[in-house]
Amino acid sequence: MPDFFDRIAALRQSGEAFAVATVVARRPPVSAHLGDRAIIFADGRMEGFVGGACSREIVRKQALAAMRARHACLVSIRPDATEASASDPEHVVVPMTCVSEGAIDVYVEPHVQPRRLIVAGATPVADALSRIALSLDYQVVRVVQERERRDIDAAGAQRVVVETLESLETVLRAGASENTAAVVASQGHYDEQALEIILKCGASYVGLVASRKRGASVRGNVEGRGVPGLDDVRIPAGLDLGARTPPEVALSILAEIVQTRPSGSLTYVGQDFSPARPPETAIDPVCRMEVEVATAQHTADVSGTRFYFCCIQCQARFTKEPARYLEPVTGADAR
Repeated sequence: MPDFFDRIAALRQSGEAFAVATVVARRPPVSAHLGDRAIIFADGRMEGFVGGACSREIVRKQALAAMRARHACLVSIRPDATEASASDPEHVVVPMTCVSEGAIDVYVEPHVQPRRLIVAGATPVADALSRIALSLDYQVVRVVQERERRDIDAAGAQRVVVETLESLETVLRAGASENTAAVVASQGHYDEQALEIILKCGASYVGLVASRKRGASVRGNVEGRGVPGLDDVRIPAGLDLGARTPPEVALSILAEIVQTRPSGSLTYVGQDFSPARPPETAIDPVCRMEVEVATAQHTADVSGTRFYFCCIQCQARFTKEPARYLEPVTGADAR
């Protein structure tokens, strides 16, 4: 791919979600060569080359999974592998049942925007929460009153965006709610105001740093204004770890955010990839691969049922001996 690294730099600058797939090992006969690369986007588009039709679809599927998990993996495509072959999150083994008898290893590396944590308040818990979140590669936004700006701990200031309470709604609207966690830690100064704005705009996690008694009071005040979503607010924020100091409380909150963070969707720079609405697929009756129905180029009709194939070779084998492949196919495998 010409100017590959320039393309990667431009994508990272734009904030678009993508994954890079690189061929790192091969066993002929395969069409891919060492170093062949492809870029896979959150909507499934692919630029570049990492092998023929079978390998291409396997890599596409694994790249989307890697973006959702935010975790790189090695994908081994083997003719002697089975569905029961040992796999783990870092090494996925996939059977290759197309014509080629070769094998290929593809390293898939996701590039997605860091999760965003909005922390409202200029308190010791807010300070500790920001510091620990930075160490976990969160994009941290501190939201405080204008007069509190000078009170924020300077540690890590170059990596923390500081906004005023008046701009909180703008901050929330600027990012995807699925990628945003928000914690109100003003400890009585402007809990209701910040919580109301956050619930109005939406976030994947909303927590309030407060005792149960004061939390009930805040909930009642916000509820009286008709704000929806209060039942989803974590009050008090954080897992019950027996935390006492501000850093311990911050740790318990981040542990809860990790525990409850959504893993089902990606939304970046106007793109939305959601497995809740996956494309319709069918199973290739020959090689048992998933085939996207809308984009399938190879099909065959038998007794009023349409079958979909990953490549022309599978289509030809099926057409020659359909009875050989019909027995294992269930109603969900054909459309």
